[in-house]
Amino acid sequence: CLCELEASEGAALRSPCNFMACSFCSAPTGEAVPTSRQHEASVKPAERFWTSVRDQPVKLRLSESGPGSEMPLTVHQMFQETVDQYGDNPALCWKAAGQWQSMTFKEYMQQCRMAAKSFLQLGLERFHGVCILGFNSPEWFIADIGCILAGGLAVGIYTTNSPEACHYVADNCQANVLVVENHKQLLKILKLICDLSSIVQYKDELEQKMDNVYTWADFMKLGQDVPDRRLDAVIKSQSANECCTLIYTSGTTGNPKGVMLSHDNITWISNAAGSTINLRMAEESVVSYLPLSHVAAQVNDMWTCMRFAGTTSFAQPDALKGSLGETLREVRPTSFLGVPRVWEKMQETMKSIGAKSSFMRKRIADWAKAIGLQASYNAMNGIDTVPWGFMVANNLVFRKVRAALGLDRCRSCFTGAAPITKDTLEYFMSLYIPLFELYGMSESTGPHTVSWEQGHRIMSCGKVVNGGKTKLDKPDNDGNGEICFYGRHVFMGYLNMPDKTEDALDSDGWLHSGDLGKHDCDGFLFITGRIKELIITAGGENVAPVPIEDSVKEEVSIISNAMLVGDKRKFLSMFLTLKCVVDDSGDPTDELTPLAIEFCQQHGVTTTKVSDIIGNKEPAIYKAIQEGVDRVNTKATSNAQKIQKWKILPQDFSISGGELGPTMKLKRPVVAKMYQEEIEQQIPAVVFLPALHIPVIMYIALVLHILYVIPVISKSVSTTFFQTFAIVI
Repeated sequence: CLCELEASEGAALRSPCNFMACSFCSAPTGEAVPTSRQHEASVKPAERFWTSVRDQPVKLRLSESGPGSEMPLTVHQMFQETVDQYGDNPALCWKAAGQWQSMTFKEYMQQCRMAAKSFLQLGLERFHGVCILGFNSPEWFIADIGCILAGGLAVGIYTTNSPEACHYVADNCQANVLVVENHKQLLKILKLICDLSSIVQYKDELEQKMDNVYTWADFMKLGQDVPDRRLDAVIKSQSANECCTLIYTSGTTGNPKGVMLSHDNITWISNAAGSTINLRMAEESVVSYLPLSHVAAQVNDMWTCMRFAGTTSFAQPDALKGSLGETLREVRPTSFLGVPRVWEKMQETMKSIGAKSSFMRKRIADWAKAIGLQASYNAMNGIDTVPWGFMVANNLVFRKVRAALGLDRCRSCFTGAAPITKDTLEYFMSLYIPLFELYGMSESTGPHTVSWEQGHRIMSCGKVVNGGKTKLDKPDNDGNGEICFYGRHVFMGYLNMPDKTEDALDSDGWLHSGDLGKHDCDGFLFITGRIKELIITAGGENVAPVPIEDSVKEEVSIISNAMLVGDKRKFLSMFLTLKCVVDDSGDPTDELTPLAIEFCQQHGVTTTKVSDIIGNKEPAIYKAIQEGVDRVNTKATSNAQKIQKWKILPQDFSISGGELGPTMKLKRPVVAKMYQEEIEQQIPAVVFLPALHIPVIMYIALVLHILYVIPVISKSVSTTFFQTFAIVI
């Protein structure tokens, strides 16, 4: 205790530290008082910036002054500071029996401590995992934070994971306890995982009584007899530079990697990101609906709200199937984070509604959107004036749209986790709802660059958070280089994977993202591609697929997803999917969306099914798509970057189908494997002899030339046949 140290040095005592075991201050004995924020977080000695060992601390990337030099904090200390100052403010809100319920920060802390003691009672070992598998809820948050307070590693698992993937994560993090949402997820776990000490189900009653399987209510009672001093001792022993959370990557190219995040990673980025975008203490409100196993949702919904005493309201489990809009209108958040597919769906829905409007309403909407787009560009470029008619357009259109979306109180609408098209960005700008792009990785504890009202550019990911650093490694003549991160948000390493950790982090502690980017003259970062996604054609030209794919989707509104193909091949081709209705399970159906139907009608086609368009190779639709592809090709910088062939796939990409990740990001290796036969049919690969990497056809030419030369020298055979073949080759 610092009080003991000060007393031994003859220093005057500060105000009571409230540490229960402290004999040098006036904390009442027998009363459980959480460790106070006045105890500075210990930072254990460490020599390296990285580790792959669960219980090994790391060296922090502390700045000498300014942003990045803040005192390191543990998760508990950050939480306790908020409780001390804003304990009676609402922390969590959720809907039960159709009514909104709430929990204050004081109650939130008490629940987390109860969960922590129950985890200790169940035998949670230090630096072992507690896996959480389920949709966002107060129990999810409480289990996560309770695990951390008890000295474990909090681990989220995607609800879409297979039993085998769940087993891998639980085994890799050496989980002692697994928390599941309902019976469906429980069955998934019981199918393969039999050696866990305990399982907790946080929704519904158990359908069958089993040993070591608890309801949430029973679980929370388990720790009643665990002394507070035991939990406080565990909390006090935690260091800011030790691991407390694991974020597992999606594993598109192999088994998922466990990204180790320290207390300091989480507490520092929560403060840095929030202060960069000017969040207001005790005024923020967010809706939690994105998967909490993803770092973006955790930082936005849980940690930043904790740091700034914001309120998190939980959406319904069917949020992405239609109920999100209702939740937004009821909560009216002050900020909203959506992955690009969420914004695209909103755009499609509003366009579909607009298409049914009267002629006069359409004219008014078009007039207002033209004004809104110009006003948004003015604001982005720092121009204080608005176009003539803006106030009328705002009252007639913009305010009503924002209210209908539930975004009328929203100061910041964010997009991240995947690329977004310029078409979608400008659509929302035309409604005077600018979308601010974020950029980061699990390995950077979420955001590395952020955009906000006073600092954004269209198609840019913004500027680095306060206290972070960015460098572009090995830039080319156009300024494009690999984006590298530095700061206290850079992760500790991959659990049990030292080789992959060393691949990601260089000797100076810089994280190599694998993304390509460049800065403009004002310091805004623009992503230009991904090294692993670059297509290298048979002619050796590097092609970034995302800009071409986005251009096709912008040119042809019936296109839902596009994937460029052409690695080690003679030319580029593209897989396309059409916009279709999804069922209640989130699976794509054969029915076209209203917007796609409208596109068909504009081209004289009355069909409403994807299969009809493909089966009939509907001439008008195929012609419209080809014309859109031709327009994209006119913008290509070289012939090698032109799309030579394209094919419509029978079904749209989806999470359940495996083509998209949990944040709707395209899994290219998965799609390439699924449609390998179609790829070979469209563009057969050039065959290479591995030893010399020379095309086989060159060997044939060489042999024929030799066969041509030898007869000439010997003058014993007519050369006409060989000469002809050699010249042709």
